[in-house]
Amino acid sequence: MSEWVLILGGSTGHGAATAKRLAKDGYGIIAFHFDRGEAKKLAAETITEVNETTGGRCHYFNTNAAAEETMDKYITQIKEITGGEPVKLLLHSIAFGTTTNFFGEKPVTQRQMDMTVHVMGNALLYWTQKLYAEGLLANGSRVMGLTSEGNYVAMEGYGPVSVAKVAMEAIIRQIGWELGQYGITANAVQAGVTPTRALTKITEGWEAWIENTKKRNPMRRNTTPEDVAGTISMLLKPEADFINCSIIYCDGGESRSGSF
Repeated sequence: MSEWVLILGGSTGHGAATAKRLAKDGYGIIAFHFDRGEAKKLAAETITEVNETTGGRCHYFNTNAAAEETMDKYITQIKEITGGEPVKLLLHSIAFGTTTNFFGEKPVTQRQMDMTVHVMGNALLYWTQKLYAEGLLANGSRVMGLTSEGNYVAMEGYGPVSVAKVAMEAIIRQIGWELGQYGITANAVQAGVTPTRALTKITEGWEAWIENTKKRNPMRRNTTPEDVAGTISMLLKPEADFINCSIIYCDGGESRSGSF
């Protein structure tokens, strides 16, 4: 297989698990991450594993993928890496935004809201526009983003991210509607509550959150990044060509089992 996938946020959590899974599936991996300190060490471990699995067909860039200058600079490199061929997948897996309430001691600011919605929502649109304009998205390509139950449930400290997720879902729906005629599909994958590094940044009570979620999940366990990676792997198969403008649930039925 000579196809490539592009992952925005591919160093830890869902993005890392997806990179590892798709590497095993035979895809070349192009990924962006923005890690410093301890997170940079975790990213290095992911990169090493993916590089070994792909036999060197692995390109990771540690820079802000949500910045327009990054898109303009690296899309040229992406085109060189793929030999001008379209990528099979553009996955948005960036988990970086402000987690705070709208009111209280530290209410979210306009700058924080704008940043969160841009990084976790709007940036996917701009990447898609630029890749499409360069012929890097074509018949059979997939555009995907990761969403969560917080897209319709109010939760402590999750307001800004919730707004971003809703924006991303609308963007994905519109991308699929406009580009579907060219064989390019766009879908969101809704994961259940997953014990990842990103989750620990949302609330100090994340451990209790994990345990409570496990109890209400029909399958009595939490979602794992590998669950999500497996779902994305399936959605790249030809049998999924007609799935478009949709939200795919990968949560064991968690979102259908009562209050949060």
